[in-house]
Amino acid sequence: MNFIFENNRNAAKELNGRLFAGERLLIMTGLLGFALAAITALYIGLNGAAVLPEGNLESAFSFNAALGVFILSIAAILPLSVCDSRKRALFRWVFMIGGLYSYAVETIQHFRGINPRYTKVGTIADSIFGYLFGLESLVIIVFTVLLAIPFFRKDRPVARPLLVLGIRYAFVSTMVAFAGGLWMIAGMSRYTGDAGNLIVLHGLGFHALQTLPLLGWLLERASSDGKIARRWIHAGSLAWTISILLIFIQTALGQTMFELTALPALTGVMLLVWLAFAALSVRRLLKSTGGAPLFNLLKDRGLSR
Repeated sequence: MNFIFENNRNAAKELNGRLFAGERLLIMTGLLGFALAAITALYIGLNGAAVLPEGNLESAFSFNAALGVFILSIAAILPLSVCDSRKRALFRWVFMIGGLYSYAVETIQHFRGINPRYTKVGTIADSIFGYLFGLESLVIIVFTVLLAIPFFRKDRPVARPLLVLGIRYAFVSTMVAFAGGLWMIAGMSRYTGDAGNLIVLHGLGFHALQTLPLLGWLLERASSDGKIARRWIHAGSLAWTISILLIFIQTALGQTMFELTALPALTGVMLLVWLAFAALSVRRLLKSTGGAPLFNLLKDRGLSR
């Protein structure tokens, strides 16, 4: 009995150390977003993006692709959360059901010519779907915050400390992105001031879930010195986080990020700093592996590495 129990515990530990392990449903949900984006792009190419009276298929395309990336990112990091099977299942189903509902409302309503959030010409049912869309967004925010908590707890063992360090920074950036999303919901628009566009803040903030864990993953695979690797992750992640905060300030001032003024220029510098550390991490990985095939470099073995 003890032998069986130990084997089961080791198997659970293994699943909690590999990216995407045990998250097939979330992976499929994320890939569905890319499939819907591809179908929408094909339709736009043949018929254009506008669907009267309110539909905009470009919005449906970008939303489905972005949500697909977000759900895949959650699928990747969920096994590292050290949550038990029940909590993991709860997170999995919340993100999966929320994603499916969001895909459906965003895509179907735009193809019908209805604004899925703030319709002025739709029926009462369309308005209800829009309100539920907003409620679903709040639920996703709450559960993302709940998912972040285990990564910051000090009383739990961390299987892959470099990767988890990047994930911690990514969640900080994600919270700023959520603030931008709530701002859009409250103002019923992505625009603010004379030229501010909250979608830039919202989108780039969420991309931290891919860019910042990447630093930890690369340096982990390169078997880098722990102190140096942590310094690089801190430096690159702080640069990214500062860029998000600068975008927040510029947007709050009602100004566009696409102008040659101080804040956008400094934002660009910070992003280049992150890119420099990412390039250095790739270089170190390639050097440490002696030019191993790309497939072997991309394969994530988790605790077995």
